[in-house]
Amino acid sequence: MTTTIQINTRGGMTLLKEMRRAPGLENGGVIMAQTVDGGILLRPAVAYPIEIYTDERVAGFNRAEEKLREHLRRKARG
Repeated sequence: MTTTIQINTRGGMTLLKEMRRAPGLENGGVIMAQTVDGGILLRPAVAYPIEIYTDERVAGFNRAEEKLREHLRRKARG
C-alpha cells in the first residue's frame, strides 16, 4: 500500500489504520524510524521497560535464591 501523508507543524504524522494493522501495530505501539538512501524506513519495534536495581533489591534477590537453594537441598535429601 502506498499513500501520501502530511507532516504537521510538530513533526507528527498519522498512519492510516490499514497501514498500522498490516504489521500488527496497535494504539501506543512503537516503531523504529531509519534513514535510508532515498527515504525513511518505518518498522515495528519492541520496547521493554528497564528497572535499575538498588542494593536492597539485589539483596532481596540473593535472599530469595538462598531460600530456594535450601529448599531444593532439603527436598533432595528426602
